[in-house]
Amino acid sequence: MWSFISLVVVGAIIGALARLFMKGDQNLGILWTIILGALGALGGGWVADQLFGGSTIVTWIVGIVLAIILITIFIAVRGRGARAAR
Repeated sequence: MWSFISLVVVGAIIGALARLFMKGDQNLGILWTIILGALGALGGGWVADQLFGGSTIVTWIVGIVLAIILITIFIAVRGRGARAAR
């Protein structure tokens, strides 16, 4: 149970930091920010562990960068679908 709560909290922080570092306005709700931030945190933790031995600061940086990439992809895919429906 605590693992899930920790993942949500870390996902919210990573997602918020990722959106803070991105330029422009991201039309993205808080739920998607948490989900994509959590995915970034999980992937960032794995990548940092594999490449850098799991240093905490590197894990956060890689997680934020991965969350930025995921948010960018999500907005691009969702935006394309919204334009096609018009």
